[in-house]
Amino acid sequence: MRVLIVKMSALGDVIHALPVLDFLTSSVQGIEIDWVVEEAFQDMLSGNPLISQLHIARFKAWRKKPFSLRTLREVEALRMELFRREYDIVFDLQGNTKSGIVTKLTGCRRRYGFDRDGVREGLNLYCTTNQIPLRRQDHHVTDRSLRVVSVPFGKNYTELPLRTDIVTSPEDDASAEVFLATLSDGLVFVLHHGTTWATKLWRQEGWIGLGQDLLELHPDATILLSWSGDKEHEGAKEIAAGIGRQARVLPKLTLKGFVALLKKVDLMIGGDTGPVHMAAAVGTPTVSLYRATDGLRNAPRGGLHRIVQSPLSCTKCLQRTCSRDEECRRSIEVPAMLKACGEVLPPSR
Repeated sequence: MRVLIVKMSALGDVIHALPVLDFLTSSVQGIEIDWVVEEAFQDMLSGNPLISQLHIARFKAWRKKPFSLRTLREVEALRMELFRREYDIVFDLQGNTKSGIVTKLTGCRRRYGFDRDGVREGLNLYCTTNQIPLRRQDHHVTDRSLRVVSVPFGKNYTELPLRTDIVTSPEDDASAEVFLATLSDGLVFVLHHGTTWATKLWRQEGWIGLGQDLLELHPDATILLSWSGDKEHEGAKEIAAGIGRQARVLPKLTLKGFVALLKKVDLMIGGDTGPVHMAAAVGTPTVSLYRATDGLRNAPRGGLHRIVQSPLSCTKCLQRTCSRDEECRRSIEVPAMLKACGEVLPPSR
């Protein structure tokens, strides 16, 4: 049997869907699994031995010049590439218009997706043939994907210990080792302060206070500040300067290079953002904070992970802007974050 996963973006959402690979492989003997992903996030899937073929979509570029000859040729090439694979089942795990279009273009007769209550955009409903209702227990975003892929096979995913991985090269792993060799011989923490929504951010003073408290408890530790884009880079430098000499801003890394580093550090701390989910996917403990979004829905799960949710009554509001933004940021306190870190940290070396 040959199936296709359509889950193209964003970074965290692609990582949240990774458990479907282990589920399908363990549930259906001899299954071949292909995946369609946007170009920017292909590193999260490339090299994965559970994926037979990775198809790259360039929607970001196509939207800029939708009627250019190059765009039309690339879209047609993707359509033919998918059509020739002759899939038995296609799973649309994104539920929006663009994923629906890709799903429809495959020509597959069995196209599974979310029902009206589960899709992000209503037009998606016209692109799938089997629309799966979510159950109350499918609250976590990963369980939503697992529910859709489990239905055709009548398998219960809730009792399976599903594994995930992001494959890195020996060269990426070696580079991470070389970098870590330049640090002190203590615990290594990564702090990622940035996110795509303002209402997911914490305050700079909170990050600085947490970093200082971690170093007070672990004097030989190193704190690494990760970032994406110029604005986050400037913020990372401000936080590192506030924490002190044992804090370092990471150099610009490829996604694979960053993952290789995350595999070897002791703790990743951030908001509801891709780097936290990357760390969890490769088995690194995480602590993450949640304001506008729901930690019980989005956060990494399991004993290696802790969440800190804003205690305000309006938390989980899903608003991208808010008049109470500063109050919400301050509702997450350094002692709560520090306590969560202590619950998942390994013994000091």
